[in-house]
Amino acid sequence: MPFTRISLRKGKSADYLRTVSDALHQALTETFLVPKDDRFQVFHQHDATELDFDHNYLSGPRSDDFILFAITAGKPRDTATKRNFYKRLTDLLVEKADIRPADVMIVITTTAYEDWSFGNGVMATDIAQS
Repeated sequence: MPFTRISLRKGKSADYLRTVSDALHQALTETFLVPKDDRFQVFHQHDATELDFDHNYLSGPRSDDFILFAITAGKPRDTATKRNFYKRLTDLLVEKADIRPADVMIVITTTAYEDWSFGNGVMATDIAQS
């Protein structure tokens, strides 16, 4: 169950946010084999002074349309799977939301299953064992 925090500057429309959300979910289902009902995303919209990023570091040039996907995943993926995901998500964002490839940054962090509680104060490993 990946959980994604999506950070970008304020001012985008609800349609734009939905398009970004749908592109992310499509890329996750196609490349990470995430079930279609497994969708957990949070948008963080920031004033210009609250989202500080280098416009050229290891990519770029980045514009003010920079968008950061911070993904927490409970299951590790191999290098090829991650590479395919990065490419697929970026391609979908270019196609569907007119986002420039240099403006897309993705960071994946993997955690253990025991680091999750899906609700009711129950550790995920306890649900899997029942």
